[in-house]
Amino acid sequence: MAGATVCVSIVTYNSRRYIRRCLEAVLAQRGPRIEIVVVDNASSDGTREILETYRKRARVIYNSCNEGFAAAQNQGIRSSGSEWVLTLNPDVLMLPGFIRNLVDAGELDEGAGAVCGKLLSIGADFRPLRERLIDSTGLYFTPEMRHFDRGWHEPDGERFQHLEYVFGASGAAALYRRKMIEAIAVDGAFFDPDFFSYREDADVAWRAQLQGWRCIYAPEGEAYHVRTVVPGNRGAVSPAINMHSVKNRFLLRIKNATPALYRRHWVAATGRDLLVLAACLVYEPRSLEAFWRLALCFRGALRWRQAIMSRRRLGDEALARWFENGPASRPLDVERLRVLASAVG
Repeated sequence: MAGATVCVSIVTYNSRRYIRRCLEAVLAQRGPRIEIVVVDNASSDGTREILETYRKRARVIYNSCNEGFAAAQNQGIRSSGSEWVLTLNPDVLMLPGFIRNLVDAGELDEGAGAVCGKLLSIGADFRPLRERLIDSTGLYFTPEMRHFDRGWHEPDGERFQHLEYVFGASGAAALYRRKMIEAIAVDGAFFDPDFFSYREDADVAWRAQLQGWRCIYAPEGEAYHVRTVVPGNRGAVSPAINMHSVKNRFLLRIKNATPALYRRHWVAATGRDLLVLAACLVYEPRSLEAFWRLALCFRGALRWRQAIMSRRRLGDEALARWFENGPASRPLDVERLRVLASAVG
């Protein structure tokens, strides 16, 4: 970790409730050299006034309108040349050593392009819960081509105590290697701006897997996350986010699904698609706008797909092993990696 540099990139949008404590937790981190970039998407709730008090300790970029999470994160990432980038939500409260532990894990394997820690659930305003419940220990996909956070709302236990490979990292607190960012970006964009918000981290994870990059889960890096978008609770989310969620589930596959993978799971995936369409027609008509927006994004998505598939390195069988009925992970042999690193050195 000696000499490692990390850019902590935070996107705010009416984040007054959390941003001060979030930034103080970042400033309290020790280990690698850290720079902080905050991109504000035209907040109107007092967030900007708080950010002004951190001007000497963080670089703040003010947007004149809400550019969306994906585009704003790209701004933060491009503003730095650091070796690592930690995308961080303002409603995440890192515990001491979070960044150091993630960087240490990432440096075990040069082929690891992303690292995620153990995110634990916490109540609104960072109110502790009675029980240690998991928020995320990485992302996984199902045969329906849905993605979820590993361990969400399960009690923290033995199964979450080991370094291992997972499909991808939750964008709420994901550490990305700069080399991977540059390798999988398309037209200079790491996150796809057409996603606007939600599922953009799953898109990055899928693209990275296709190019052969790995993601490490590092349990010693712990943080708390206030999650507002949770499975089965769409009524508590704004209609705009629900609409983008529908749009982006299709964008994900247009860009990243290989023919062999889709043939393997087409019954489950198509069944889920029909269910989503029916739900929009009957229960959530405001999300029907997603299909119009999808049509507008289609040509751009095909351009992204062409770039993604031209760089593909992972075979169909290896990819298919990540699309299982339960949370998939792969063992990480720390001693073997250390031996290999010593031999190279």
